[in-house]
Amino acid sequence: MHITLQISTAQGPAECQMFARFVLQRLLAEAEQQGIAADVQAALESKHGILSAVVGLSGTAAEALAEHWLGTVQWICPSPLRPKHPRKNWYVGVFRLPDVPPLPDDGAVRLQTCRAGGKGGQHVNKTESAVRATHLASGLSVRVESERSQHANKKRALALLAQKLAAAAANQQGAQAQAQHAQLYQLARGNPVRVFAGKAFQEKTPADTAVS
Repeated sequence: MHITLQISTAQGPAECQMFARFVLQRLLAEAEQQGIAADVQAALESKHGILSAVVGLSGTAAEALAEHWLGTVQWICPSPLRPKHPRKNWYVGVFRLPDVPPLPDDGAVRLQTCRAGGKGGQHVNKTESAVRATHLASGLSVRVESERSQHANKKRALALLAQKLAAAAANQQGAQAQAQHAQLYQLARGNPVRVFAGKAFQEKTPADTAVS
């Protein structure tokens, strides 16, 4: 099971960007605790946090973890950046991106072998075990030499290329995600899926609106 999620502030203020960075870190931590492979495929950073991020989840429990995050996530806290600001509620959205179909085997990807570099002595340098995979339609490519065999490097290169294509597609969907988040903010801001409060981001039940 592979799921791709996007965390978005919809270009919200710095406080939302701070919260989005926490949401990303918390999501990655929960994935690790549950034995779910998590990969940050793309992240748009800002001075105070992140504007958005694309995360891939893989594992039998990936679906359950994703469902625990999908929707509006709320942070209740006086602004740590603007002490006199009256607003105390900040929101980010977590969305599921469309599944990316597997790469076709009909010539859409060009595979090239080359010599592996780095440490390993003459044996590594003389063995063409490294693999470069190029998606012909987009020009995107990856080079892998971390595995011992050419076959393993080829398999990993195709997987990484698929992730890179997914991240590119996610970036193209950025405007759509922002519009979706804006709509969700209007419709579901009073019904967040998870609520955190205070500078320590202590989790509360969604019904609890008290500031710690």
